[in-house]
Amino acid sequence: MDESLYFEEQHHQVREMVRDFALSEVAPVARDLDRTQEFPWETIKQMGELGLLGVPWSEELGGAGMDQISYYIAIHELGKVDASHALTLSAHTNLGTSPIVEFGTDAQRQTYVPLLASGQVMGGFGLTEPGAGSDAGGTATTAVDKGDHYLLNGSKIFITNAGVGEIFVATARTEPGKGSRGITSFIVTKDTVDIDRCRAVGVGHVDALPKTPGVRAGKKEEKMGWRASDTRELLFEDAIVPKENLLGTLGQGFVNFLKTLDGGRIGIAALSLGIAEGAYEQARQYAGMRKQFGQAIGAFQGVHFALADMAMEIEAGTHLLYSAARLKQAGKPFKKEAAMAKLFCSELAMRTTTKAVQIFGGYGYTTEYPVERMMRDAKVCEIGEGTSEIQRIVIAREILGKIVR
Repeated sequence: MDESLYFEEQHHQVREMVRDFALSEVAPVARDLDRTQEFPWETIKQMGELGLLGVPWSEELGGAGMDQISYYIAIHELGKVDASHALTLSAHTNLGTSPIVEFGTDAQRQTYVPLLASGQVMGGFGLTEPGAGSDAGGTATTAVDKGDHYLLNGSKIFITNAGVGEIFVATARTEPGKGSRGITSFIVTKDTVDIDRCRAVGVGHVDALPKTPGVRAGKKEEKMGWRASDTRELLFEDAIVPKENLLGTLGQGFVNFLKTLDGGRIGIAALSLGIAEGAYEQARQYAGMRKQFGQAIGAFQGVHFALADMAMEIEAGTHLLYSAARLKQAGKPFKKEAAMAKLFCSELAMRTTTKAVQIFGGYGYTTEYPVERMMRDAKVCEIGEGTSEIQRIVIAREILGKIVR
């Protein structure tokens, strides 16, 4: 790929920095973290020190002062080594922090963003519910106006960082009977479930951050992939949310989280492309090393074709990803491009990891090599941040909007 189409000098520097970190610090622990399902606080602390938890936010808000392309590069490079780290970064930055940056008041930004951008605490986004997945407009969590505060009741499921995080953006229905126009966003806080460990490591918990009474994490999910990423329920039980924690405009929560999801889809595209590239590199190296019938298996046409298809589709996915990222950075419409990048790259990750396991043969089905983990990690990329079916609906609406009424 002609990287000059998308990258400037600082982008190459970011890529090398993240790549070095991923290979030296994340790769050695990824297998054990997947096995134990432990949240990687030690490497999260290092990511915060490197500025990776606040890449696109201004230095005034505690961020690294870089741009959107740098942010997606970071997810992309981490994804080549471990999807759980990449997903944690993506959910924390785009879902947990960007709504406060984009829709919050100055006071909200000053209160919450520096804690998130510096990595002092982790953040997340409470949207999905038992009855509101692809149909996010079916939100059942309620927020009742009590004068000086809202009283939230309900539950969110499959929430990344729900246990380990302390700052969240969550949606609730403030006006019954108004459909998607009756949904509002709020900022809520709670203690991390790992207080003792966080205190020992030195990140993840801030005593001085006021916590929202009635907000807690539920059960941790036992997942097929992304196993070192924290996924739990987020529960609201008569949660007392101050009026000043309303995020954006009353009734605009649905509109705002759709904008947030557009950016998140580019993040999942970057993660997916990283998984695909990581699996391809593993398979390419193995094809040159593994001998059968007196020669390297890379000499056989069947392996030739599989690797050629991987390389070609990764090139295509790279253009889709960074084209969407460039549009977002320029402040131009990118809904269609984000959906295309997410759809193509997530399905590419599944195809590529499946082929990689096949090239490894029996070894690919064991934990001795990372391709089996990559294959498990790839599947959920076709589900999270909008399923493949939802992406096709988004794309179709964008290309047919002016034709079909």
